[in-house]
Amino acid sequence: MINNPVVHFEIYVDDMTRAKTFYEAVFQTKLEQMPNPTPETEMDMWFFPMDKEAGMSSYGSGGMLVKMQGFSPGVGGTLVYFGCEDCSVQAARAKQHGGSVEQEKTPIGEHGFMALVKDTEGNIIGLHSMK
Repeated sequence: MINNPVVHFEIYVDDMTRAKTFYEAVFQTKLEQMPNPTPETEMDMWFFPMDKEAGMSSYGSGGMLVKMQGFSPGVGGTLVYFGCEDCSVQAARAKQHGGSVEQEKTPIGEHGFMALVKDTEGNIIGLHSMK
């Protein structure tokens, strides 16, 4: 595992305008809209500010607010992604060790690949890689 393994988080929302207003006010920042990388899935996404030049060599992680059908806010409404060399490797390990693969390795355009796994406690976590 790489140092500072969390590379991305998503906070699911029902009302994007309300949520965006709240987070911008609380953190006194402006969120940046991200174009939908998978047009077949309706999503509204707004990134928190991040140092795009530093990428994964910098401390901290990027994240966004996401409005997407099937994902609700509240308990269990935040999804943490862990950085990997190849997310299919960690997905296979999750399955080998009592978890399950909820979404196989999936391309997300210029942002690399992602997979979702369920741990032995029922929590869903994301895995991210560039290859």
